[in-house]
Amino acid sequence: MSTDLFAGKSAPVTDYDASSIEVLEGLEPVRRRPGMYIGGTDERALHHLAAEVLDNAMDEAVAGHATRIEVTLGEGNRLTISDNGRGIPVDPHPKFPDKSALEVILSTLHSGGKFTGKAYATSGGLHGVGISVVNALSKDTVIEVARNRELYRQRFARGQTLGPIEHLGGTPNRRGTTVAFTPDEEIFGDLMFKPARLYKLVRSKAYLFAGVEIRWKCAAEVISDDTPADAVFQFPGGLADHLKEQIGTRECATAGFFSGSQDFPDAQGRVEWAVAWPLWSDGSYSWYCNTIPTPDGGTHEQGLRQALTRGMRAFGDLVGNKKAKDLTADDVMVGSELMLSVFIREPQFQSQTKDRLTSPEATGLVERAMRDHFDHFLSDNMERGKALLGYVLERMDDRLRRKQEREVKRKTATSGRKLRLPGKLTDCAADSPEGTELFIVEGDSAGGSAKQARDRKTQAILPIRGKILNVASATSAKILANQEIADLVLALGCGTRKDCLPDNLRYERVVIMTDADVDGAHIATLLMTFFFQEMPELVRRGHLYLAQPPLYRLTAGAKSLYARDDAHRAQIEAKEFRGKKVEVARFKGLGEMNPAQLRETTMDPKSRSLIRITLPQEYEERAGVKDLVDRLMGNNPAHRFAFIQENAARLEEEAIDA
Repeated sequence: MSTDLFAGKSAPVTDYDASSIEVLEGLEPVRRRPGMYIGGTDERALHHLAAEVLDNAMDEAVAGHATRIEVTLGEGNRLTISDNGRGIPVDPHPKFPDKSALEVILSTLHSGGKFTGKAYATSGGLHGVGISVVNALSKDTVIEVARNRELYRQRFARGQTLGPIEHLGGTPNRRGTTVAFTPDEEIFGDLMFKPARLYKLVRSKAYLFAGVEIRWKCAAEVISDDTPADAVFQFPGGLADHLKEQIGTRECATAGFFSGSQDFPDAQGRVEWAVAWPLWSDGSYSWYCNTIPTPDGGTHEQGLRQALTRGMRAFGDLVGNKKAKDLTADDVMVGSELMLSVFIREPQFQSQTKDRLTSPEATGLVERAMRDHFDHFLSDNMERGKALLGYVLERMDDRLRRKQEREVKRKTATSGRKLRLPGKLTDCAADSPEGTELFIVEGDSAGGSAKQARDRKTQAILPIRGKILNVASATSAKILANQEIADLVLALGCGTRKDCLPDNLRYERVVIMTDADVDGAHIATLLMTFFFQEMPELVRRGHLYLAQPPLYRLTAGAKSLYARDDAHRAQIEAKEFRGKKVEVARFKGLGEMNPAQLRETTMDPKSRSLIRITLPQEYEERAGVKDLVDRLMGNNPAHRFAFIQENAARLEEEAIDA
């Protein structure tokens, strides 16, 4: 017998031999692990299927073979995307003579015409997995190809070919590829395509390539918002048209805005951009490579930042402004609204979902394209150039002033001496307390996972060893001598009791993050007692939080959910997995969770749940809280025993009901 670390119970050891090795064939890996190919099974991943098919149509347009694309969202979550390009080849494949090239592309990973550059000079599809992944994750896929004045069709279901390719006869007035598919509810559950999201995607694609016309249609039964039922998009001005519409009538720091494009025939590349500096704007950035959105930016973004920053510094030197040499990219870009689109051969992305471009050559290509144009933009109209320089210098002054204020604010009571921090603290990079968080975790194991899962800019980690001192039953001398408490006080930087100055707190939030078991709850209680007694004003101001890590991971098929405790687990099994076989994994502690799981469930502000710990405003209610803390955490064990006797029956009834 051996202990199963995840299930938390003993399980018999099974033989591990050659028969234990499973080989996944065809598209089965996609259905088993969709997250590897589309980033998950959530709404974003669902819409990634639409983007994959639309990107193929756009590649035909960018290659000069298609002028029109149609996108139709119909009933039953069915999406149809067609183009008037060359059409996917339908003749037998040389390597698989019993299959058409169409069937190979739809049913085989890493197959396609975009590896060598012979069929496409630039393309968004790189790995030959896009359309096959869509096929694998759809319950029904139908492909029609009009090629050489002949029409063909082939059907698939959940990645399986339903029959040979069909020849439907001649079609003299039609050409191109039509893909119709319905996402598989076994993978995506009851998620549905959002008309507004698809509409925005389609519209942005039309801006990215001026030569294409994209037609949008949406069934009346599907529309649930203000999205139009049909529309036609074609923008001769490309990104410049897009930015004009986005800026509207807002006043900008310059007369007009900076836009242009540059082709590089030698590198078979192209760069297009549009930048504006509205006077009142939080800023917005849109990055694209080969019409693919790259929301996390990347190397093309770096090229733009260098071009704008070096251009502004050079213009400052030209007009004799010495302050301009200290400008940073953030000074130039803060509050700006910009769009950048690049076309390059064989781009490299950080992942299959292509959120970030990593091609090193993109940096130099973009800077070469934009730098001369930006220099001319500034110097051809000196008044415009000086206006923009003055605007970005104001941003620089604001940045330097805020930095100085942060440095003053982050000083602790040890003013006049070098700031000391506990060695076990892994601090965050941010200079200001705003938006920062200190996670107090139990032990080095949990601390190690948390350090890997954190956002380094805003999240700090302080591991503590075991159960800290119960301050409610300890003398002042004992509290002062306790190393764990001393490290915690030093990390927070605001002092304790009468010397507590909440304005000196080094973090905006203090998050207690302990295991989701009884021991973890005990440690959390000890920490809350510490804050209640030693730093009550921090609690009163709402700086203290309690993390909600999961105790279980529940999996049925491709769907995984997390439960905080037994009651939550029962609720999820009843509502989300009714009638399904559920695999249950129990986390023995935060240190047993891999960093990705810890980030997703407990630390990422986008997906986590926190409980804010506060104190009542009314004196009588605060007195009641103090009395409760004294009873449960004080020196007299009889009070705790009485509390258990008073509440045991109620807790047993709640457990039975759950």
